Amino acid sequence: MAERKTEESGTPFIEDHERKAAQLRWRAIAGQIIAGAVIILLWEFLTRIQWLDAYYWSSPGTIVRTGWKAATEGTLLEDLAYTSGATIIGFILGTVTGSVLGLSFWWSTLYSKITEPYLIAFNAVPKLALAPVLVVMFGIGFNSKVVLSFLMTVIVAALAAYSGVKNVDRDLEKMLVSLGAKRHHVFFKVIIPASMPWMVSILKINISLALAGTIVGEFISSRQGIGRMILYAGQVLNMDLVWVGVVVLSVLSIVMYLGTVWIERWLMRGRNPKS
Repeated sequence: MAERKTEESGTPFIEDHERKAAQLRWRAIAGQIIAGAVIILLWEFLTRIQWLDAYYWSSPGTIVRTGWKAATEGTLLEDLAYTSGATIIGFILGTVTGSVLGLSFWWSTLYSKITEPYLIAFNAVPKLALAPVLVVMFGIGFNSKVVLSFLMTVIVAALAAYSGVKNVDRDLEKMLVSLGAKRHHVFFKVIIPASMPWMVSILKINISLALAGTIVGEFISSRQGIGRMILYAGQVLNMDLVWVGVVVLSVLSIVMYLGTVWIERWLMRGRNPKS
């Protein structure tokens, strides 16, 4: 009987569930760190015993030394700031613009029917193939990288927001209108909140697309950036510097991914009691 009361009261059960979830989260983090350390140590060991060719695969120790030299004596930090800036600006502009565009379809069924096929068609176009054209149009500087990053994200965000709009409960809209609510009231009080999970769900995808767009733009033509550094290192056959660029991009993508996770939790905080 006591156990039943405890379960019905809810509080002890919820606390136990949250404790188990926290333990699982910390175990997962510990497992990720251990797995990463094992990979690094194994990589270093295999190159030292020459099972892996150190010229092609480099080694963690060499990558750290080369990276430190590139950061203190070279332009690694400036290149990192350049790539990060273009990616973040393009990501923000593309995601916000696309979300606004997708939400705007709610206001007119005719407008959405006319525009949707063109969005789908443009989404099917390989935007990276347009990179040479964009570099010629906007120059080899910062702007072309931002534009390419923007184009990689804007359509994805628009389609996600539009999917959210189409899945809003129409009965709820009709009820609010019948109670005297204006269209802008329904839009801000129902449409945007109901579409928010759809818009938030593509943040992780968009940040990776934005980074890919920036790097491709730097590969084609650029004076700065991690992509430019990797391209230069490959041309002079400096494989160690190539691996420095690859590792830096990997770390940067992880940091940006974690940033989108934080943004997602912040935006969905009111919907998820555990956040």
